[in-house]
Amino acid sequence: MNQHTQARITSGAISRRTFLSASTALAAASAGAQQPAIPIIDTHIHFYDTTRPIGVPYPGRNAAPGLPVASPETFRRVAVPLGVVGAIELEASPWVEDNLWVLELCRKDTMMLGTVGNLEPEKPEFREYLARYHKDPLFLGIRCGNIWGRNIVSQVENPEFVAGIKDLAAADLTMDTANPRPDLIRAIVRLTDRVPDLRVVVDHLPGLEPPAEPASRRAFETDLRELAKRKVFVKVSVVARQVDGKVPTDLAIYKPRLDLIWDIFGEDRLLYASDWPNSAGNWVPYATELALVREFFMGKGRGAAEKYFWENSIAAYKWVRRAANQPRLPAA
Repeated sequence: MNQHTQARITSGAISRRTFLSASTALAAASAGAQQPAIPIIDTHIHFYDTTRPIGVPYPGRNAAPGLPVASPETFRRVAVPLGVVGAIELEASPWVEDNLWVLELCRKDTMMLGTVGNLEPEKPEFREYLARYHKDPLFLGIRCGNIWGRNIVSQVENPEFVAGIKDLAAADLTMDTANPRPDLIRAIVRLTDRVPDLRVVVDHLPGLEPPAEPASRRAFETDLRELAKRKVFVKVSVVARQVDGKVPTDLAIYKPRLDLIWDIFGEDRLLYASDWPNSAGNWVPYATELALVREFFMGKGRGAAEKYFWENSIAAYKWVRRAANQPRLPAA
């Protein structure tokens, strides 16, 4: 990872040419024939503060130079000029007390629609924590997956874990996955077999290289198609990737993976997410990554783009509008 690049990107100090060209492309794509710009809800950002006296587990010593604090304020500087009107934080700390720290940050800024926190469903104290945090409307769910030394492939075989997830679903909260792999996708099929009412959001699926071996590839796609029949949403995030040491900005390079996800999940299950200040920031400016997905989804029609950039996030997370510039669904 090039930390100099990360610092330049995540701090918002991208080149004027890059920023203006991407912003112009976004405005042109969304405005069309005098149509208003599509409001954007970013469903995956992270916070940290390396200046805290107690330290910080994420990003530890790898914080980007020039960005010691990732907060609502620093996120606003990058995202608001590009039409982002709301965001959801995904907890990146294994410390249970950081759920409260993030909730307090979110509460102070109406741009923040909530957080997906860190609780361990198999632990005896899970139900106590769940009951406590569920009282806060900004607490939208929890993360489970390949993160913090945990492994959801083995967890789904644990009756205590499944029982905790049933309580999560009963509370009408969402479970986000962390760091997709084919075995994680298969594990989510097994988990939703056992907890069919669970809403799941699969993160960063475009960043997953599909298996090359034909039988494994067929099994992977079969699992995805099975998930598409359930209460499962997918973040079309971490789209840009390095090719021969460079990051192409030609959408055609990324279309095969995007087309596969679109074909399987359709316009009602896909969400916008940046992973700020991680993957999108490490490789390309926020504006350029946003322009790539904007081009793809505007190519599907404005209605599909509206669903991707904000409407589907309401169904996935059931967030509550906090600011006048945030969109709302029409009354039934």
